Amino acid sequence: MKKGRNPLTYPPAMRLTLAFTAALASIAWSAPRPLMKDFIGLNGHTVQFKPDLYQPAARLVRDYHPVEWDLGKDTAVLPEFPSAKNRVDWSGVYGSWQKRGWITDACLMFESVPRESWKDIDKDAEAYGRAFAKEFGPSSARKLVESVEVGNEPGKWSDADYSRMLKAMATGLRAGDPKLKIATCNLTTGKGSDYEKSVTCLTGLTDLVDVLTIHTYAQLENWPTWKRSFPEDPALPRYLKDVEDLCHWRDEHAKTKPIWITEFGYDSTTQPQEKTGDFSKWVGVTDEQQAEWLVRSYLVFSSMPVERAYLYFFNDDDKASLHASSGLTRNFKPKPSFHAVSHLQQTLGDYRFTRIVKSEPTVRIQEYQHETGTKIIWAVWTPTLDGKETEVTLESVPGKLASATKMPLTGSTKELALPPQPTPHSVKMTASGSPTYLTFEKAPKK
Repeated sequence: MKKGRNPLTYPPAMRLTLAFTAALASIAWSAPRPLMKDFIGLNGHTVQFKPDLYQPAARLVRDYHPVEWDLGKDTAVLPEFPSAKNRVDWSGVYGSWQKRGWITDACLMFESVPRESWKDIDKDAEAYGRAFAKEFGPSSARKLVESVEVGNEPGKWSDADYSRMLKAMATGLRAGDPKLKIATCNLTTGKGSDYEKSVTCLTGLTDLVDVLTIHTYAQLENWPTWKRSFPEDPALPRYLKDVEDLCHWRDEHAKTKPIWITEFGYDSTTQPQEKTGDFSKWVGVTDEQQAEWLVRSYLVFSSMPVERAYLYFFNDDDKASLHASSGLTRNFKPKPSFHAVSHLQQTLGDYRFTRIVKSEPTVRIQEYQHETGTKIIWAVWTPTLDGKETEVTLESVPGKLASATKMPLTGSTKELALPPQPTPHSVKMTASGSPTYLTFEKAPKK
């Protein structure tokens, strides 16, 4: 389990407002925007993941793939793929996901094998990468894995050793299947820590990778509370800024590389606070806050120059501690966040982000266009802690209002009564912390 993340070291002057960071990031983006169904991802975990259950929420899944299962105690001897040395059949695992429409990103956690246990990092990692890609990559007969990450959070490895591992494994992966996307581990533009590696590890190696990845959490405080806040909170020192910093680094050093947010999330539990131990002062969020803040995070991330965002986590056991209640389900029963994210997928899956219409302390509006170009949706919400209802008038709307829905907390979704249009070019409505989605029929060109 993860412990805390880095101490909060950014000074207040660096705590940029959401309006500035999102607008700046939007300007920097030059690649085509993905459809939201190609943006919304979910972290799963090997044999525990239930592909049928989570289908409504996403179609991109990221797996924590323990390399130790494959290589065991002897890294010089390859497994007999598709089975790992511990006898897990990856063709059965990933094959069951594929049959249900999932696109798999395998995070190859080489760090599950201790550094000193590798017989020959250069030779063994290259051979393993080559064998894995050849067996599971897009060019293989199985075609089960679209992309891989070289490590998750290998902070216990030195920068030099990570660079060495990245070079060896990526070389093998590329040789095994040139079509397989190769991604980095969790990166930071600052100094590496136990949970992230510095971008300096990529010096001279950017041609070996296709994707840069980052983990980001809305951590307002660190130990002992690990308190998190709403995604648009300008007091958050790192949540959006870390992503933006990596985008700027990418634009300067690796312009063609997309960025994937491979972890973000919030913990919500029904259990009482622990009375003693590391998490006795830990602060979680409510189920409703988790649902709202996850959906709003997806929306805000989609406005930034990133290609995907994978939510942590698929399921939890309802424990009052860090990263132990982050699931869309609780003991495999849907939480409010499951319904909220599923509704987001259902509503915006065939749409792509086009612009930020308005970003103010009391209201946020983002525009999404259908892949056919015939319809436009405005996502409207109050980017505040309490999500207090606010009467707003939307100006210069893109067409005739056709439907309106609000983010649900249950499996029942009802269309709202259409808000009034005082003029053909305006809508008057009530916004809250739960996003409302307004669908407009795009006015034909004259």
